[in-house]
Amino acid sequence: MSISIDREYLIQTLTDLVRIESINPTLVPGGAGEVNIAAYIAQALSNLNLEVATHEPVPGRAGVVGILKGSGGGRSLMLNGHVDTVGVEGMPDPFSAEIRDGKLYGRGAFDMKGSVAACITAVKSLVEAGTSLSGNVLVAAVADEEYASLGTANVIERYKVDGAIVTEPTQMKVCLAHKGFVWLEVETIGRAAHGSRFDEGIDANMRMGRFLAELDKLEQNLRAQAGHPLVGPPSLHAAMINGGTELSAYAANCRLKIERRTIPGETETQVIGEIQSIIDRLTAADPTFKATVESIFVRNPFEVSADAGIVQAVEQATTQVLGTPPDRIGETYWADAALLSEAGVETLMIGPIGTGAHAKEEWVDLQSMADLALILAQTALDYCR
Repeated sequence: MSISIDREYLIQTLTDLVRIESINPTLVPGGAGEVNIAAYIAQALSNLNLEVATHEPVPGRAGVVGILKGSGGGRSLMLNGHVDTVGVEGMPDPFSAEIRDGKLYGRGAFDMKGSVAACITAVKSLVEAGTSLSGNVLVAAVADEEYASLGTANVIERYKVDGAIVTEPTQMKVCLAHKGFVWLEVETIGRAAHGSRFDEGIDANMRMGRFLAELDKLEQNLRAQAGHPLVGPPSLHAAMINGGTELSAYAANCRLKIERRTIPGETETQVIGEIQSIIDRLTAADPTFKATVESIFVRNPFEVSADAGIVQAVEQATTQVLGTPPDRIGETYWADAALLSEAGVETLMIGPIGTGAHAKEEWVDLQSMADLALILAQTALDYCR
């Protein structure tokens, strides 16, 4: 079956999406959030005669799901992209959607409104071609990926699908893995005393220094590992530290926040164990050393087998559209693909060419968007037949 992409529609849709401010209000107080952009997408999907629902994972934060219904019996596929963006500080004209040299500029163009426009356009091509699929094709334009991923978590609870393509920008490469992370807080515990009473005080900040010296050794050991073939070695960094109340006093406690980036196969339990091992060694060396470790937030890493049906379908479609087999990659950041994979959905990531995610200049390549839309449509034809 011949599928064609309406390039003019694709570009106009992206232009409209970029011009709708959808800054995540959790990241930037006063940001508009997703309600307005969700309303636009809901109308666009309704115009294609999809079954459309708008969902608010929390009040005032909206996402949209449109369903192209199949006849039944086939595998279902979700095309997933987020519509919230980070802030625009330092950007001279963040919502211009200006086109220059085949690139469209503006906040969210690359991360990832271009991908959402490609998802909508892909489904439009299926509708206009009169395709008859057995399985459903869902477009999920979700909220809050830039902070807590409330949108995709909410969609997973509401819709059961067999496969998913998270259209994070990957430079048109097929992403089969990404890292996760564990946020930890370590507290060293001292004894408050006046600065003149060294015989009474126990300095929690000094003891945190001992811990940091050992943490630095752990960090070097982690990065020296061979790591994962697609995402590389695990890592960590000491992100924030706070201790003490005044200059002439021994600090009663010191708190350190750590981010530990995990690779496929690593677990939260393992990560906590690494930190606890340091604490145990320091405590054994000095009974006055007291510390605790707590995990405060976790996102697991993601990996899909190259033999999975969704991988085979996307790689076949990509080879057909681009004329060459796509590279397989891993990403060092975390994405919603992990949530879908944990829910039992075979998932991968592929998205357009561009640059500037979270930067002062952001653009997406328009030809790669058209290629992506065609790849998504061809994948649906194969996967949902």
